[in-house]
Amino acid sequence: MMRDEFDSFCGSFPAATNTIQWGNASVWKIGGKIFAVCSHWGPGTADKISFKCTDLSYAVLTEQESIIPAPYLARAKWVQLQSPTAMTDRDVRLYIQKAYSIVKGKLTKVARADLGI
Repeated sequence: MMRDEFDSFCGSFPAATNTIQWGNASVWKIGGKIFAVCSHWGPGTADKISFKCTDLSYAVLTEQESIIPAPYLARAKWVQLQSPTAMTDRDVRLYIQKAYSIVKGKLTKVARADLGI
């Protein structure tokens, strides 16, 4: 998945917002909380997608080739795809959708109501 596809997909979620920060990283948030990032963090110059995941997904994914604990975010169970072929675009979309759900679920009822979600 390329950055423009990543941005388009993340932008399709209700109340998702995008900021460019941390050295031109595309940071996607819901209620001010990050659920996915496309950046140049780590080795190489290619865009790398990072996202929040469940404890089980984190354990399984970090055992896969080309998927590592995300720099700066691993303690919060984030992974980073080191190459565009680390997983299929379909799987990337499913994991980002889950990341959005995880983060949205941690928002307070008041915050969700304010966002209309």
